[in-house]
Amino acid sequence: FVGYEDEGEYRIARVSPAGEVAPLAASLVDTYYSRPYAGGQWSVSGNGALAFTSGSSTSPSDISVLRGGKAVRLTALNDLKFAGKRLGKTIELSVTTADGTRIPSWITLPPDYKPGDRVPVILEIHGGPYASYGPHFASEYQLFASAGYATLFTNPGGSTGYGQAFADRIEGNYPISNHDELMAAVDAAIAAGYADPDNLFVTGGSGGGILTAWIVGQTQRFAAAASYKPVINWTSMALMSDGYAFFGKYWMKGQPWERPDDYWRRSPLAAAGNIKTPTLVLVGEEDYRTPRSEAEQFYGALKVQGIDTALVVTPGASHSDMSMSPSQQAAKTAAVLAWFEKYRKGTKAN
Repeated sequence: FVGYEDEGEYRIARVSPAGEVAPLAASLVDTYYSRPYAGGQWSVSGNGALAFTSGSSTSPSDISVLRGGKAVRLTALNDLKFAGKRLGKTIELSVTTADGTRIPSWITLPPDYKPGDRVPVILEIHGGPYASYGPHFASEYQLFASAGYATLFTNPGGSTGYGQAFADRIEGNYPISNHDELMAAVDAAIAAGYADPDNLFVTGGSGGGILTAWIVGQTQRFAAAASYKPVINWTSMALMSDGYAFFGKYWMKGQPWERPDDYWRRSPLAAAGNIKTPTLVLVGEEDYRTPRSEAEQFYGALKVQGIDTALVVTPGASHSDMSMSPSQQAAKTAAVLAWFEKYRKGTKAN
């Protein structure tokens, strides 16, 4: 049995000794409930029954069992908690780039959304960048929805589960090439009638933090931004990260002294002089993957230019779990929402 990502989903297949691959009728969801990453947990019994984490865009993970091609849900861990709550609906959004490439995208709407309403939209960008989102439950998106925001999320080039060529779209140019793909998704949300173009916001962590920092250096269309655990300067990142033996050699195709122009070209710091967008910066106190110094460089660059900014450091948090407890996760989401509310304008309706 093997697990694999497949177009925003995580699936299981049985592989015979002869190499025949038979996908099973089970779509898994991750136990990471904050954002909708494709993933999941699973186990196979001696008689071939599959236990796996199941769920939907409005339900966090439960445990199901697949026997004889039929899946049965065994737990209802959150049904009582959600019984009195109204959740936002997630729908697929059609997005195509100028070169004809489809960018898988979804939007989670506020629970009281009415067709024809234009609402504030938050572009939330996944990390990795070799990872993927899918139409799964995300507590952060539901909190945004309850505050009246729709959340737009995509799988731009570099995302996994769409084949090697799609993942390779960022080879040698990350994060530059993702910019137009993400703007195409924003344009699609506006064209579809969901997004208020005067109330656009952008956020993301790790790879999404890099892209947030990059985007505000390229455009002023966003009312406010929140970048957490970003890379801002590839030279300092490559030599201070816990992956210093990896990033220069494999991602940047050489060390900073060998490719200084390329390092600078791909660093959000290079375009910091263009930034006008009020930007919140967040990082974990013990983040060794994208070190705290990266976030502090970005904060400093904004501060010396007089751009409204603030720096939030989560105590004791690392990179992989910047918000180490539910209360810290809630505090992080509340900080982002408060920042966006500061710059939110009155919503429009058609």
